[in-house]
Amino acid sequence: MLDGSGLHYGKGFGFLGFYIVVPECRGRGYGLPLWDRALEQFGTRNIGLDGVKDQQDNYRKSGFNLAYSNIRYVWNKRVPAGPTTTPCIVPVDQVRMDTLTSYDRLCFSVPRPDFLEAWTQQPDSVTLVWQENEAIRGYGAIRQCREGWKVGPLFADHPGIAEHLLLALCDGLPDQGSIYLDVPEVNKEAIRLATGLGMHEVFGTARMYNRYSPDIATQRIFGVTSFELG
Repeated sequence: MLDGSGLHYGKGFGFLGFYIVVPECRGRGYGLPLWDRALEQFGTRNIGLDGVKDQQDNYRKSGFNLAYSNIRYVWNKRVPAGPTTTPCIVPVDQVRMDTLTSYDRLCFSVPRPDFLEAWTQQPDSVTLVWQENEAIRGYGAIRQCREGWKVGPLFADHPGIAEHLLLALCDGLPDQGSIYLDVPEVNKEAIRLATGLGMHEVFGTARMYNRYSPDIATQRIFGVTSFELG
């Protein structure tokens, strides 16, 4: 069994994910035709992916270059108590979607309003926004997964906002189940936030692009939206 997905964010950008061949079918030549077929679907779009680090050489053969690495952190125990709640944190349905899209664009290659509309309305998920005088200064989402919960995205103007949002997202979750956060290694403040809160590293990926690395504010990215969807 093999699987792959490609998501088109408009005419200029796409993201490749879920490139998987089950172990018993590997080494039989199935993966490359799937890979080539997936790439064909993107046309001339710039393509991003988060790949397993030891596969970077194979991705380079298809024209992909490393932009930076991402690190997955996890809490396997009770989340630490959060800061006092603040009126700056509001549910996503209290902000305008076009305003949220504009803020999100600082941290993502292209505007993605349709994606955000669907992403923030997922079942078993919460999205919170840090808003000051109608200006968004950060937002985050958490969603239930097959195992535990994943935070993403977590975008913020500075680490203090990111920490408040992260702990607010985790507030009230069941004690059981791990909580995962995927952090760009180039954002040292994000690394300090994760490790300072007692999270530990479990996995890493290589963020790569086949045409160019987009101009995004990695210093605002405290949590990647998704390794599979960008």
